[in-house]
Amino acid sequence: MPIDPYILLLLGTVGLAALFPARGTASDVASGASTAAIAFLFFLYGARLSTREAMDGLKHWRLHVTVLACTFVVFPLLGLAARGLVPVLLTHPLYQGLLFLTLVPSTIQSSIAFTSMARGNVPAAICAGSFSSLVGIVITPLLAAAVLGGTGGGFSADSVVKIVLQLLVPFVAGQLLRRWIGGFVTRHKKVLGLVDRGSILLVVYTAFSAGMVQGIWHQVSPVRLGGLLAVEAVLLAVMLLLTWYGAKALRFDREDRIAIQFAGSKKSLAAGLPMASVLFGAHASLAVLPLMLFHQMQLMVCAVIAKRRARDAEAREAEGAAPEPVTASAPPAASRTAVGTGTRSG
Repeated sequence: MPIDPYILLLLGTVGLAALFPARGTASDVASGASTAAIAFLFFLYGARLSTREAMDGLKHWRLHVTVLACTFVVFPLLGLAARGLVPVLLTHPLYQGLLFLTLVPSTIQSSIAFTSMARGNVPAAICAGSFSSLVGIVITPLLAAAVLGGTGGGFSADSVVKIVLQLLVPFVAGQLLRRWIGGFVTRHKKVLGLVDRGSILLVVYTAFSAGMVQGIWHQVSPVRLGGLLAVEAVLLAVMLLLTWYGAKALRFDREDRIAIQFAGSKKSLAAGLPMASVLFGAHASLAVLPLMLFHQMQLMVCAVIAKRRARDAEAREAEGAAPEPVTASAPPAASRTAVGTGTRSG
């Protein structure tokens, strides 16, 4: 069961914010730097995404619609159903964070990695993660407006303006300039990946500093954290079962079912953290806590599942079993689609 090193960095950043929170002028500087970092982050997302190759992947539309439905329909419905757990297991702020978790897009890197490990349809996983991230830039704020409303950490018309300026405008600018800077971004993807992760660490530090200054961490007890972990474990289990057996009911072959399971059951930390900072403002620290915990949980569980799927595939090959009939296959052209549109943390 892997522990994502980036999660350790995030936890270290949270600890730093707890010990040395930004106050006064330092808080204003950190907030401004965080805003600029978010804009630059989404600019890079736009510059990396190859629209032409992503459109090629639409030929496998049934799989992508299935993943999008799991990510932006089924997940939010389960999040809304969890409202009945307040205040028995969850406080209202933790529930808001849990609900936000269900609204963010799927991962890219980890979905690809686990699909490959399990011998699934890797091109489909690449396209599915890319489409989810692209759609999520628009859909996640709209869903937040619909389900969180005026109580979602201060979501308002001002938040809509911030979303447009900090997320959509930089993303579109990156897409428009991709023709000229796409090669540079590709050649320096490792360095820019460090910039990605550094930007997210700055966002986390700013959010948790604000939470410390306001004293909101007194609202979270070990019992509440335990309740949150239990709820998230159930949520992940439900989605893993639903994506696997639901895809089987829809008559996808084994390779496609693997891609659907790993792309449809995950949530992106890389996309969710900046969005939470914009949507929740000073309340972002509690809002991102459920997402951080869920991210690590999904990595640990999916690593075990991927290894088991790989062993099953090896056993089938050893027995000379005939492959399952393919109902819809991803086009070869999609195999290079937007591999670098997220950070390593997914």
